Amino acid sequence: MSQRWIKVIGIGEDGLNGLSASSRILIDQADVVIGGDRHLAMIGETKANQMTWRSPLKDTLADIEKLKGKQVVVLATGDPMSYGIGVTLGKHFGYEQLDIVPTVGAFALASAKMGWALTDPFTECLTLHGRPLENLSLHLRNGVKLIALSANGETPAQVAELLCLKGLAESRITVLSHMGGSDEGRISNTAKEWGDEKTADLNVICIECVADDQTASLSRIAGLPDDAFSHDGKMTKREVRAATLALLAPKPGELLWDVGAGCGSIAIEWMRAGGKAIAIEDNDERLGLMADNALSLGTPTLKIIQGRAPESLDGLLTPDAIFIGGGLTSEGLVEACWDTLPIGGRLVANAVTLQGEVKLMEMWENWGGEMSRQSVSRLTKVGPHHGWKPFMQVTQYAVTKS
Repeated sequence: MSQRWIKVIGIGEDGLNGLSASSRILIDQADVVIGGDRHLAMIGETKANQMTWRSPLKDTLADIEKLKGKQVVVLATGDPMSYGIGVTLGKHFGYEQLDIVPTVGAFALASAKMGWALTDPFTECLTLHGRPLENLSLHLRNGVKLIALSANGETPAQVAELLCLKGLAESRITVLSHMGGSDEGRISNTAKEWGDEKTADLNVICIECVADDQTASLSRIAGLPDDAFSHDGKMTKREVRAATLALLAPKPGELLWDVGAGCGSIAIEWMRAGGKAIAIEDNDERLGLMADNALSLGTPTLKIIQGRAPESLDGLLTPDAIFIGGGLTSEGLVEACWDTLPIGGRLVANAVTLQGEVKLMEMWENWGGEMSRQSVSRLTKVGPHHGWKPFMQVTQYAVTKS
């Protein structure tokens, strides 16, 4: 028997007619076929035993583990590796146990029907199935074309409402349902005119974003305007925030600890650049602001921990980078951060007080790195004239662990 005992076969709305001869043979030779009710109905009766997915999904994974030694076929919608079950199975069993046979996926079908090139930088693909709707906010900008996998028939109306709230009411929404099948459908309208219309549950949402003004189209480059965040005035200002994130050097998939996170501006901008983040904050009011900002700016998966560092750091996933924006002088905090940071990890800390600067100097003497001072003034009205309003000077320490 092949070591790859789980065959993951993508199937489209055209069912068996759309499968290759080799995929049909795999189904015919299987001992067990697993899929959703819709998938199993497409292939009809087989000599193999048929199983449907149980809830929670981990129960079915446990069932599959007991089938080792048999030939197992798992039916998946379209491309199993595009937000599909192939990813889940690969993480659980190891990809060396799987043979994956994709068919044309929803993104490819939708792009063909809309005439949108998937390689165009203005075309982005995402899923809202099993994900917070607020994830969409990260991708909203004028001129972008979004292809989103839907959760169900109510998702398009929820998307339309979100677009209107975000200042993109003129955006055009096209919902493609049951693509490639006999029940294929297409509905199109602007967000502001969509209403609460429900569609078929199996659908893909295509959005042509039209921002009402520039404020509805935020960049993912570090240094969002301060007023993009809800805050109490005590936050890392735009100019310093951009410099801080440049030193933290976010990379897609990397994890940041934002210690003393305040309203979450550093963690949120890190996530907007493609990373993951854990934010630690003790102040109740700022925790609320942070949660609001995470939803508003498209990072609802920000992990927020209420508590004081270093106590709250125990048991957290190892970070790739750490930012210390508050609590710098707390006993044992910087040492705990440094001990946790892996080789090659980055640490950045900002201080505005003399006591904080003393701690930064100790860090520099112990671990090397670099220090700088940043002084920012902004033009503001002074009576009938204008003048420069200075902010508190920020001393910044940055180091890569070696």
